[in-house]
Amino acid sequence: MEALLVLGLLLVLLGIGIPVAWSFAGVVAALAWIYDANLNTLMLQGFRSLNSVILLALPLFILAGYLMQSGGIANRLVACIEMAIGRRRGGLGNAMVGAAGVFGAIAGTATAAVAAIGTLMIDPMAERGYPRGYSAALLGISSLLGILIPPSITMILFAVATQQSVAACFAASIVPGIMLMIGLMIFNRAQIGRRIHEIHDERRIPAAEKWRITLRTIPAFSLPVIIIGGIYGGFFTPTEAAAFAVLAAVLIGLFVYRDMSLARLRDSTVAAAETTGSIVLILLFSFVIGRILVAERIPQDLTELVASLVSNPIGVMILVNVFLIIAGALIDDVSVTVVIAPLLLPLMVSVEVHPVHFAAIVATSVVIGANSPPMAPVLFMACRIGRASVHQAVGPALRMMAFVALPVMMLTTFIPALSLALPRWLGLV
Repeated sequence: MEALLVLGLLLVLLGIGIPVAWSFAGVVAALAWIYDANLNTLMLQGFRSLNSVILLALPLFILAGYLMQSGGIANRLVACIEMAIGRRRGGLGNAMVGAAGVFGAIAGTATAAVAAIGTLMIDPMAERGYPRGYSAALLGISSLLGILIPPSITMILFAVATQQSVAACFAASIVPGIMLMIGLMIFNRAQIGRRIHEIHDERRIPAAEKWRITLRTIPAFSLPVIIIGGIYGGFFTPTEAAAFAVLAAVLIGLFVYRDMSLARLRDSTVAAAETTGSIVLILLFSFVIGRILVAERIPQDLTELVASLVSNPIGVMILVNVFLIIAGALIDDVSVTVVIAPLLLPLMVSVEVHPVHFAAIVATSVVIGANSPPMAPVLFMACRIGRASVHQAVGPALRMMAFVALPVMMLTTFIPALSLALPRWLGLV
């Protein structure tokens, strides 16, 4: 009961506008007072938990995402994908989904994809007849492909919080990510002529222009291939891959595309440091919260409580899915990943769900929660960038979640092979 009250305290603190990291600090203080815990010892243990080589990948991938956004890589990706599919029926919307997926495979975060892809594509989509609310909703959901298609910051946090292999968690979310991308493209195409009156672009692109765009995009497209192929080919670890991504982003931005300047490099580094600092604080406090909860047997008590209410494993998995969606609608994806997921992991293991399979379930649930009211942080950000009303975007977002994101989550949950076949084939689990 005390743990539920503390969770309620977290929601209250977030609801009144306290920054996420300091809301977690308040939860740590409340738990320490309730359970009479030694904060000095707990904070020391929390700092030791941060001393991880794996966590070095976190700031590096965040920095790589900012550098790719400011170095012109996102622009070239969008231009090439729009050239390839943007002039077909529903092409511009599908180009947005594809660009978000490819950029997410490089940057590893939804917010970077929203900022980079949204600023480039929502205005052209409006000119072609797409309602701004619909475009913002499509952007909000497709940007979450960045947490499913590796390298993913969310999967790094899950692996660290639950002591799993980062590479295995990366591999587990690839198939669900591809399913989500294809589902969004099919949904978008089905809306043309019904809810969207698309204006077709009849201009023909000269062959020379196509070759120029394609050649200019090769360095951008080579990044995810090298990063993902290098990790699974055994050439470098996820941390080394993150360092390579930073170096490649700087070199491409400075010497290939020449969009990167020293001022942009400085701004990207500062922004990455701010984002990393916030996430590391959340991670520190989440480690402390986890240690208190484990010491007080809260996960075991939760498992016993749910087992007494629902004995069927399928019922337990559905209940966990619903809880993850509700949690994701109230708190951000980092909080869900580092606090809620470890709390629920023993319950899922008790019904024979592999931890790496659970990583994919968490990732697909975040797609729904991050776009669901009342918080809907990703959807709200997409609306701000697209200059769209939230009321206009909620309806399309709910339809996309009902017809695409939720089925993907259910398939991922109840067909373990979708998330475990690839890690097993690679020898990671």
